[in-house]
Amino acid sequence: MAKRVLTTESGAPVADNQNSATAGVGGPILLQDQHLLEKLARFNRERIPERVVHARGSGAYGYFEVTDDVTGFTRADFLSEVGKRTETFIRFSTVADSLGGADAVRDPRGFALKFYTDEGNYDLVGNNTPVFFIKDPIKFPDFIHSQKRDPFTGKQEPDNVWDFWAHAPEATHQVTWLMGDRGIPASYRHMNGYGSHTYQWTNAEGEAFFVKYHFKTNQGVRSLSADQAAELVGKDANSHQTDLLQAIERGVNPSWTLHVQVMPAADAADYRFNPFDLTKVWPHSDYPLQRVGRLVLDRNPDNVFAEVEQAAFSPNNFVPGIGPSPDKMLQGRLFAYADAHRYRLGVNHTHLPVNAPRTAVVDNYGRDGVHATRNGSRHDKNYEPNSYAGPAQTDAALTAPLAIHGWTGTHEAPAHTKDDDFFQAGELFRLMSEDEKGRLVANIAGGLSQVTRDDVIEKNLAHFHAADADYGKRVEEAVRALRED
Repeated sequence: MAKRVLTTESGAPVADNQNSATAGVGGPILLQDQHLLEKLARFNRERIPERVVHARGSGAYGYFEVTDDVTGFTRADFLSEVGKRTETFIRFSTVADSLGGADAVRDPRGFALKFYTDEGNYDLVGNNTPVFFIKDPIKFPDFIHSQKRDPFTGKQEPDNVWDFWAHAPEATHQVTWLMGDRGIPASYRHMNGYGSHTYQWTNAEGEAFFVKYHFKTNQGVRSLSADQAAELVGKDANSHQTDLLQAIERGVNPSWTLHVQVMPAADAADYRFNPFDLTKVWPHSDYPLQRVGRLVLDRNPDNVFAEVEQAAFSPNNFVPGIGPSPDKMLQGRLFAYADAHRYRLGVNHTHLPVNAPRTAVVDNYGRDGVHATRNGSRHDKNYEPNSYAGPAQTDAALTAPLAIHGWTGTHEAPAHTKDDDFFQAGELFRLMSEDEKGRLVANIAGGLSQVTRDDVIEKNLAHFHAADADYGKRVEEAVRALRED
């Protein structure tokens, strides 16, 4: 085998990679040492801006296989026949902490999945919880600021966390999820994933349905107590990454079964609460789970930076037969996710191998910009329409149109008969066993008791009382006991 030659970025061979060029033996380094300057300059630029949220993550490749016929609900080609497989890439993540944060912490987990379909990439961006803290994207930057490190103290502050929640009663449902037993997954393999948002499916006849995605782990749900998590973080801050990597390397390939809830589009207007509210779930008694297929992860990335950190998921990457709903949080993310990647990775981030389609052909008029690799030739025009046989529109909408009416302006969500912020949080609490309730109350009180303002504590207690009288009473008593110690 021929010996490999070390080269500069331009391909020139490197004569000496051990010693810098100097003005004589022991003299100062010369500015003309191009190899040294290139290495240092490139090293300074090895890190791209980390994600503002979901910075700490792990990823894996796999496939999705259709197991049940869903063609009555969608004409998406990758779901068109039982047995069809589509290559996928998934990125799991924590939400609030930085890239160097620990894995086993109490935090929602990102569950972002890219399907490399024959009709283009389809990105499904969700979490390990079926709901979220807020229902309008205009509050998202404020919410994240309250959960991230304080500008003065440089650490997460209970005052900020609970003050925001005190002013966001709709967060009570997600807070109950987060502070409950599933708030710290034992690993990425042992948690469910949810699309969380409501999406639209359209079948070949043009009929529209609203759907919610549920990925049920086939490994079983396993979670950690606060004490177990603290011990694990001390042993291996990268515990979830370690677990996922080693499981796949051993051939123990994790899998999830995808189910969907399907709501005929006509049901949405008169449903008892707003079906597009991200802080609420659809009861399974109303819309039962219907099995779709199986997600299997079977290959680790060869390079974490290139394939996990540079992976870009955008919920506006739809394929024919799948589209958005009027879910406000989803509508905001249709812009925000793609824009975040343009900032972090550049306007041509879709050219990177992990983000590029596998089988679909990309043919458009996007040109230039940093790292452009698909810029066309002398025969390609960069405008449309043209007379040179360039790519043209299909005139076939991806999904069915939605009727709208009313006046433009800033509006509160339309009122439904059960559009309150506390009912589902109370239902979730009442589903818990006594032991689960005890741990939930202890987790909430542990954080809320650290808040320095009495009025913030009282506002949060009012939310738990509104969800369930016993829930509020237990939290209030637990907070009082901790504050009196």
